[in-house]
Amino acid sequence: MSQKTPAILASVPLFSGLEPHDLDLLAGLALQKNYRKGEFIFSDGDPGDGFYIVAQGQVKIFKASAEGKEQILHVFGPGEPIGEVAVFAGIPFPASAAALAKSVLLFFPRDAFIRLIAKEPALAMKLLAVLSMRLKQFTVQVENLSLKEVPGRIASHLLFLAEEQSNRDRVTLTISKGQLASLLGTIPETLSRIQAKMAAEGLIRVSGREITLLDMDRIEALAENGKL
Repeated sequence: MSQKTPAILASVPLFSGLEPHDLDLLAGLALQKNYRKGEFIFSDGDPGDGFYIVAQGQVKIFKASAEGKEQILHVFGPGEPIGEVAVFAGIPFPASAAALAKSVLLFFPRDAFIRLIAKEPALAMKLLAVLSMRLKQFTVQVENLSLKEVPGRIASHLLFLAEEQSNRDRVTLTISKGQLASLLGTIPETLSRIQAKMAAEGLIRVSGREITLLDMDRIEALAENGKL
């Protein structure tokens, strides 16, 4: 445990509101792990022997087919937990995780953490809230991939970023075009083509990873009906 660990934990929504003493107890469990860009954190089917908090960097959660095709399920950044569902369900990890950039993670061994939350009901309730939010996000993603056409998926993602970044005028993509295409269940060429069409129709303006939202009403309508 580094001296910065309690400060990192205090900034994590899962642990917000805990007393300094409780944060110190948590910090005592944490093991700092460093990962290079592209390095695996865990693989689909590995034992769920602990969960992680992203301290620095970005981590993708993904499934890979037998042919090697990759579907990104989530991208998480600083302050977000990963692997917690498998840990508390007592099952293997149902997907793989890898670092999208040089990353620092805090690892919490399952058995020690469960003993701690048994003594701290408030922490268990916060964890339940986080898991509920994850379930909601996953449900929305399944709906987008299965029911919406690609333009609707892109529009829905822009609305998600606008809410997450608290900016209805402009959003910044936090992952590469290839990774975003995988997250949205399409290919980079299709993503570029639809973004260009949205720009031509006055919905957005694209400048690198920055996207200006020019017509929120029409973007919301596109997210709903899925067609340009």
